[in-house]
Amino acid sequence: MSSTASGKNGTWRNWGGNVSARPAREVTPASVEELAAAVRRAAEDGLTVKAVGTGHSFTSIAATDGVLIRPQLLTGIRGIDRDAMTVTVEAGTPLKRLNMALAREGLSLTNMGDIMEQTVSGATSTGTHGTGRESASIAAQIKGLELVTADGTVLVCSEKENPEVFAAARIGLGALGIVTAITFAVEPVFLLTAREEPMPFDKVLADFDQLWAENEHFEFYWFPHTGNTNTKRNNRSAGPEKPVPPVSGWFEDEFLSNGVFQVAQWVGRAAPATIPTIARVSSKALSARTYTDIPYKVYTSPRRVRFVEMEYAVPRAALTETLRELKAMVDRSGLRVSFPVEVRTAPADDITLSTASGRDSAYVAVHMFKGTPYHAYFTAAERILTAHEGRPHWGKVHTRDAEYFAGVYPRFGEFTALRDRLDPDRRFQNDYLRRVLGA
Repeated sequence: MSSTASGKNGTWRNWGGNVSARPAREVTPASVEELAAAVRRAAEDGLTVKAVGTGHSFTSIAATDGVLIRPQLLTGIRGIDRDAMTVTVEAGTPLKRLNMALAREGLSLTNMGDIMEQTVSGATSTGTHGTGRESASIAAQIKGLELVTADGTVLVCSEKENPEVFAAARIGLGALGIVTAITFAVEPVFLLTAREEPMPFDKVLADFDQLWAENEHFEFYWFPHTGNTNTKRNNRSAGPEKPVPPVSGWFEDEFLSNGVFQVAQWVGRAAPATIPTIARVSSKALSARTYTDIPYKVYTSPRRVRFVEMEYAVPRAALTETLRELKAMVDRSGLRVSFPVEVRTAPADDITLSTASGRDSAYVAVHMFKGTPYHAYFTAAERILTAHEGRPHWGKVHTRDAEYFAGVYPRFGEFTALRDRLDPDRRFQNDYLRRVLGA
């Protein structure tokens, strides 16, 4: 499994290469019953338990020195309900397989993040999201969950059944139990027209509210050391289907975004002084293009250049000020930043620890090429983002703790109280959860 993070001699590593762990044992259960038994057996042995997906989190949220559960046998679609318009999938199913299977059935998720390598449970448990004016994160599309709790009980939850667990477990951080199946809302497959075009940074910020209001899905990338951005607007379309032509698609997505970009990152890592020039060239290399395709082919793109990432959700109204401060900081700092800053939005949702819980949000994601020192840049960016009451993505690099989260999440105490009830002995604890949720 090439995309799955792993390592030699019992060491587990994440995709970004910045987290490793040595579990006492690994289990690959073939059924929910086997998974529940593994949790009970861990309790008898006094070991903690963590399920791990493809390791796309940059935090140590999945790391454990206890029992590591790999869900790759818990995959596939359990059932499609065309009356309720839902699909139920096993937790270890990669988003890619789910999207392709739905497309064959003439169905689609409403919204997606920008990569689809992750398992459905890993992606939703950490709050993975795309961009949307009305449509929210992948977890916000969940209609039901099956969860193995600390004593090995299989708990089914939805708005009607165990609703207080459902409110929290859609983005449960792995703290409430191990998700074994997820029921998503789906809709008949539709077409999206994507319009990508360069736009000056100042213009994007000046027109941001309008760009957000006029498009179902708006996002942009700003290239540090330049006044340039690349914008992307995705809107539903009556067709006809006009996919990216294979040759130009290969040139834009594989050669420019992955191939040349990879080489530029190597050069930048070896000679940081060249980065501003590279940024100016690469921000100009991407030309405008328009294409129309089924949703997952428009929302997602391959990411072959490895990086480390930090992302914060700020109130949408605070976005332009946040970005101006970020640009001023980079310009003044002497930092050399070779990766674009990604900006997306999400509407408020009702999930307890969702980064968009109770507030319309904008996401600011900063990246550094794998292997380059990122602390100075991330620390300076984090100072700006937290000043705007930012909430960090649970699966990306950040330094916040439970005390901070209690201040930016009005329902934080609701989550920790539920955790006390479902996992009193902290069977699912690890260092990361101890930091972000408190002991």
